[in-house]
Amino acid sequence: MKLTLAENIRKFRKERKMTQEQLATVLGVTVGAVYKWESGLSVPELNLIVEMADFFDTSVDTLLGYQMKDNHLNSMVDRLYAFCRSLDPAALTEAEKALAKYPHSFSVVLACSDLFLGFGSSTHNHQYLRRAVELLEQARILLPQNDNPRISESTICGKISLAYVQLGEKEKAIDLLKRYNTDGIFSHDIGSTLAAYMNRPEEAVPYLSEALAKVLTYILNAMFGYLFVYRSRGDWASALEIAKWCSSVVGGLKAEDTPGFMDKTHAEVQLALAYTMLKSCMPESAREVLKKAAELVNRFDSTPEYSLKSARFMEGLDNSVVFDSFGVTAAESIEYLLNLVNDRDLTALWKEISKLEH
Repeated sequence: MKLTLAENIRKFRKERKMTQEQLATVLGVTVGAVYKWESGLSVPELNLIVEMADFFDTSVDTLLGYQMKDNHLNSMVDRLYAFCRSLDPAALTEAEKALAKYPHSFSVVLACSDLFLGFGSSTHNHQYLRRAVELLEQARILLPQNDNPRISESTICGKISLAYVQLGEKEKAIDLLKRYNTDGIFSHDIGSTLAAYMNRPEEAVPYLSEALAKVLTYILNAMFGYLFVYRSRGDWASALEIAKWCSSVVGGLKAEDTPGFMDKTHAEVQLALAYTMLKSCMPESAREVLKKAAELVNRFDSTPEYSLKSARFMEGLDNSVVFDSFGVTAAESIEYLLNLVNDRDLTALWKEISKLEH
């Protein structure tokens, strides 16, 4: 706890335009005593602190520089997460105080576990990591109190596995992740741990491939979502940049010599890119991009194939089946997106180019 008594005595004295000698006279002490107080070399006795507060027309708390904390549960949890963001070492003491006061509160226990996990991971301190695991296990028991839909037993177990990896207990981490890998939510962690830390690269491949496929889906959904966000703001520069970036990602994942579902996906992204180009006053660039999209549409629809065989890097997914909600054929998907975007110029340009391609 940091007090600022020395600075406050000096501040209040100067506000009243008093010298140290004058303050010493008022309090009946030596000038040397006032000098030591203001220099932090000594602390006045309690009765003198009270007398000074009264003389300066302030409270003892204000003179001391003490601010009472809001120790209600929600405020305490907010303060603990603020410590997480700054990695202030004082956080660990605060965490133990919070646990002593609210030992059976899910939100407090989880916040403290995050603190110890953050400090333990960044400093490779096994004592902190063990404490994090202990608190995370306690949080699992207290989970019925949880009302945050973003937190579940799976997410807590994911944090426990992270601590296990840092502790060198990688088999424990992998077993836990595999047990809670619902819909592949931990495939990226499982794959990277197997390959990078456990020298089991071939076992890692299906997990890494599944993770990459999921990332691709997330990127596509986010790009289309942002397209409409930026349209609503009239920020076509940002819309163009994210469409370019997404196009480069999808293009980089598409195997050029293997027709398949990635052609359909790339055509959809190219349509989005052409749209942002039109709105950015780049009609000729938009035309060239739409020509490429039309080629991709024809390539997919001539030999439709609904798997990830046409994706680079994604091994071990030969039995995968993929689809999107835009349409069965690539042509249907483009029509769906044109209706969704509802831009007359884009629709007219697409009709012109698609007729030429046919």
